[in-house]
Formats: sequence, C-alpha cells, structure tokens
Amino acid sequence: MMECIFCRIVAGSSPASRVWEDADTLAFMDIHPVTPGHLLVIPKRHAACLADLTPQETGQIFTVARSLAGALRSSGLRCEGVNLILADGEVAGQEVFHVHAHVLPRFVGDGFGFHFNASRSRPPERAVLDGWAGQIRAVLGPAKK
Repeated sequence: MMECIFCRIVAGSSPASRVWEDADTLAFMDIHPVTPGHLLVIPKRHAACLADLTPQETGQIFTVARSLAGALRSSGLRCEGVNLILADGEVAGQEVFHVHAHVLPRFVGDGFGFHFNASRSRPPERAVLDGWAGQIRAVLGPAKK
C-alpha cells in the first residue's frame, strides 16, 4: 500500500528522522510537532485502524512508546510529562490512516491541552453508566467480563 505516507517511510522511499526500529515497529519524529521531541510509533505492517492490529502488534506499539517516553525524559529536551495519544478513526482526529501512537513530551505552558465539554456539570446516573457498561460487555464475550 505505497500511497500511504507511513508505508513509504517504512519502505525508505520517503524520509523520516528515525528514532527506533525493530522487525515490526518504527518510531520517528513527527514533521508537525506539537512540542520538540514529538514522536510517532507505527506498526510496519499497514493497518488503518486499531482493530486491524493483532494484540501482539498493539502491545509492541505501546511497549515502544513507553520506552520512548522514558528516553524523552532523559534526553535533555524539555519534558515534564508525556501524553500517549492514539486517534482511531477520522472523528477521533486520525488524519493518516495507518495506526500511529503519538508520544508527546509535555511541559508547563506548551500550549497543548484537552478541552472537554464543560457544560456537563453532573455525571450520568449510575443506571446509565451500568447500561453503557453492559452494552460493551455484551460484545466482548465471557472471557472479557
């Protein structure tokens, strides 16, 4: 799938500032960094969404992200905290449809943040939360309950 920019990076036909590479995973600098040191971790095999990954591939992405978070904290780059962000689907903010986790170094005053709907002053009733939990459990199967 060579029309995918991340697949072209894996193949070596598009440039990237590589930080980590193993047989299945690649990490490189984001070309539009939110903060200095902003990294992306991808599976080398093309997978458009999280559900397309095996559990092993998913685990490896987060294992690498965890290591990179520690490296960022020791790198000399400003890093007082780290966000791991994986947007799965367009409505969630995914722009490149090849699974990727952002490893985002954070510091006071970096200008990045999450903004949740502040108009929700009261949490849902427990019965509503229990209903949502039941809907999710129903599709997981007995081993996941």
